[in-house]
Amino acid sequence: MAGEWQDQLINFVNSIERLKQYINLTPEEEKVLSETKTTWGTTPYFASLMDRDDPNCPIRRQVLPSLQEHENRFGMQDYLLWKENRTTEEQRPDTIARQYRDRVAFTVTQTCGIYCRHCFRKELVVDGDLKLDFNVDDGLQWIAEHPEVRDVLITGGDPFLLSDEQLEYLISKLRELPHIEMIRFGTRLPIVLPQRITPGLKKVLGKYHRVPIWVNTQCNHPNEITEETAKAVFDLLSCGVNVGNQAVLLKGINDDVDTFRELHQKLLRVRIKPYYLFYCEPAPGIDHFRTPVEKGAELIRDALRGHTTGLAQPMHVIATNIGKIPLMPDYYIIGKDDESYYLRNHKGQETSIPNMPE
Repeated sequence: MAGEWQDQLINFVNSIERLKQYINLTPEEEKVLSETKTTWGTTPYFASLMDRDDPNCPIRRQVLPSLQEHENRFGMQDYLLWKENRTTEEQRPDTIARQYRDRVAFTVTQTCGIYCRHCFRKELVVDGDLKLDFNVDDGLQWIAEHPEVRDVLITGGDPFLLSDEQLEYLISKLRELPHIEMIRFGTRLPIVLPQRITPGLKKVLGKYHRVPIWVNTQCNHPNEITEETAKAVFDLLSCGVNVGNQAVLLKGINDDVDTFRELHQKLLRVRIKPYYLFYCEPAPGIDHFRTPVEKGAELIRDALRGHTTGLAQPMHVIATNIGKIPLMPDYYIIGKDDESYYLRNHKGQETSIPNMPE
């Protein structure tokens, strides 16, 4: 199993020749791929999930560069510097991004198992326009010197592409710090490289400890969920690691009611808890993936609320330089007076409850 995930990286699908083993490229796709200077590609496993003949395949669109990436009407220049507060007066190593007092994002690699075309770190990971120094020991030292930090999100790139030994080093060093209460990993590998969840990795992540480990992955379409992912998630759960999902709302990929409902129901069927639905951030070059702001809340209302269990309902948010902002208008309280609140459910039925004074 350990060799299998490494073989996936050795045979990474990042050339036209390798890509043609999985799909029939359109002339436009081939032209864009031959001219692009951005980083692109994914694992053979994830490439095998693409529709061979459909250029609008939701998995294919997340992998292949597009001419639309040259259009940038709404994307913010220097977005990542703004979003991750990298130009503030506080002195931090490049590994540390901060929007909150008590928790930080700890970036430990630029390498990914898929170079998502909608990535909010596009300037850094995909385009290579931004150069940062990800010295892990500098980040660990900074965290050790800041006792107010209780929660560390290890991110990238994809941190699960580090070796078991590197991950064990990171985890052990963080767990030595008395002020750390939680370690989280942000990784797409349960979706794009489920073979990475090996007995060795389970040994590193497992064991009972006062500092628990949580994993949040990113799955954006039901076609991404396979038996391999289901097994990888079960293996993580069996060693004490909870798994959540942070989907990104993507125009033409998951912004219709049927797809959105099936995505969230299927996540639960493989034991992944929907956590966040992210509004597609205003990074440069991804305007074509972005919906109106209201779309996510409408989908939660029309596809999930009342149509499936509450466990399937993520929180719709936008990530900003001042933290995550909920984007959930209240569709259900339709009015109030001194005596009552007036409520409406997903079917349009109305009822009331007493208005309780302070």
